[in-house]
Amino acid sequence: MNMMISLDGYSSGPNQTAENPFGEGGMQLTEWVFPLKAFREMHGEEGGEVNASGPIVAGWLQGVGATVMGRNMFGGGPGPWGDWQGYWGDDPPYHHPVFVLTHHPREPLEMQGGTTFHFVTDGIEAALERAKEAAGDKDVAIGGGASAIQQYLAAGLLDELLLSVVPVILGGGSRPFDNLGDARPKLEQIQVVEAPGVTHLRYRVT
Repeated sequence: MNMMISLDGYSSGPNQTAENPFGEGGMQLTEWVFPLKAFREMHGEEGGEVNASGPIVAGWLQGVGATVMGRNMFGGGPGPWGDWQGYWGDDPPYHHPVFVLTHHPREPLEMQGGTTFHFVTDGIEAALERAKEAAGDKDVAIGGGASAIQQYLAAGLLDELLLSVVPVILGGGSRPFDNLGDARPKLEQIQVVEAPGVTHLRYRVT
């Protein structure tokens, strides 16, 4: 998994909506990434800043053959599906199958560039198995939001965590390390990258 979090551990602010997916104040978590050349290239744009965060962002999808994400990360609000097609436009940056956790069935949504969103209603294990099959010998990325990360952590199904810690205090919202029950994953730190506005911490689950 990789996720941007605040110093107080929130990956989004309070009161998330389809129009404000990061919640109140949550867009502060993204201010370091939007100007980056590596991020802009992922979205078909030119130019941008080059700094120590570049290789981290460029590596988000390297070697990844499928992604699993929660309903909130795909967006569109709760309840039965309308015609929502995600936050990423006609050509999402994934370019591989994406499996969306949801309680509401929906036909697969095929987008440009090789991204197809599949909607999985039978739980996190089923979504992961489908993603593994689709990924083949490549990695599976768990893309959030916080509820999805909590479920995979509690079930012991994550191998590696990449946290991009932003020096802001949100004071509320959703935290990926809440609601883990008795699960207390043991982590080995394997990388630290300091960059303007963010520190990247990579851990292996031992």
